[in-house]
Amino acid sequence: MAIAKRAKRKPQTPRAAPKQERAVQTRERLLDIAGELLAEVGIERISTNMIASRAGVSPAALYRYFRDKYAILEALGRRLMDRQNAALFGWLEAHRAGGVEALFAHTEDLLRATADVTSQEPGGVWIERALRAVPQLAHVRVESHREVTDAMLEVYAPLLPHMNRRTLWRRLRMSVELGYAIDEMLIEEDRIPRDEIFREAAALFASISLEDE
Repeated sequence: MAIAKRAKRKPQTPRAAPKQERAVQTRERLLDIAGELLAEVGIERISTNMIASRAGVSPAALYRYFRDKYAILEALGRRLMDRQNAALFGWLEAHRAGGVEALFAHTEDLLRATADVTSQEPGGVWIERALRAVPQLAHVRVESHREVTDAMLEVYAPLLPHMNRRTLWRRLRMSVELGYAIDEMLIEEDRIPRDEIFREAAALFASISLEDE
């Protein structure tokens, strides 16, 4: 008996971002409310009707900005990733002149800055969890982490001219993923003081070899 192949869900084209200031503010408010609700009720229970009700708008008004709840979750993920990435780009710019030693020495600063971004984002850690748990959203996290890995490579490669770029990219990419996991751990693990997590994580990053073996 032939088994029918399951059709793959094609990614939807996101609605164009609004340009008028009032529309931009409405969209951002909807995202803020969605983030708050995500933290309150979780990925499974959150719905467009729930978000629209909390925001005091009709479902039809919400659909002008987002196709469904997964489009909202994707927009939340992209916004959080962009804000986290901005912190990393600023960190790279601030310390690149000091070389690899300066970058390693200030790793804890980057971890703290990223954690601040996540804690200030409505539903921050729940957005991170959604990007891991929902198959339709995985590409947001992966694409973002590859983007920052590429940016890090352009900073680190001139500082390590004898290292193979492919090897360097791979190790930087793994460090980005580790940093993301540590950001989640700060919320989930209450048996280790936050300062100790920052300190131990920075030491762990410093132990990662960025030299060819």
